Amino acid sequence: MAKAEAAPEEGAPKKGGRKKLILLALPLVLGGVGAGLWFSGILPKLLGMGHHEEAHAAAPAEPAPPPPPRPVFVQMPDITANLNAGGRRAVYIRLKSQLEVVGEPDAQAVQAAMPRLVDLFTTYLREMRPEEMRGSAGTHRLREELMARAAIAAHPARVTDVLFQEILVQ
Repeated sequence: MAKAEAAPEEGAPKKGGRKKLILLALPLVLGGVGAGLWFSGILPKLLGMGHHEEAHAAAPAEPAPPPPPRPVFVQMPDITANLNAGGRRAVYIRLKSQLEVVGEPDAQAVQAAMPRLVDLFTTYLREMRPEEMRGSAGTHRLREELMARAAIAAHPARVTDVLFQEILVQ
């Protein structure tokens, strides 16, 4: 008999189930609509909160920061050096390059340090092996090393790049 009495209770429809669902879903739907109106900008205008944007538009803009100084390019003298061939036939490199600096004061400092730059570049090139110069990876390593040496020699001037015009290895 206990089984017979339990069966009708399980199969009976729950009272108030739809009402609970509506009461739970209604705030979620209204919140979603409100958030959509707020982020689309409609609700702030309806509530009179849109005047802040007009006040910012009418306020004078702060002066723009000055543009960064244009780079200046300093021509390096042509450098010819023999590479470290390790007892084989002599291998030479001829390098034409420019240094990119931040502004005219740095260009003058680089010009003043030019003998030191040429010495550092030549000394480094004499230690390089011909195999190290092959491919774009070799050129990239050469650029990085020459930039490091240029930064040391021309300090406090800021050398931002070494630009190769000609690299000839023979």
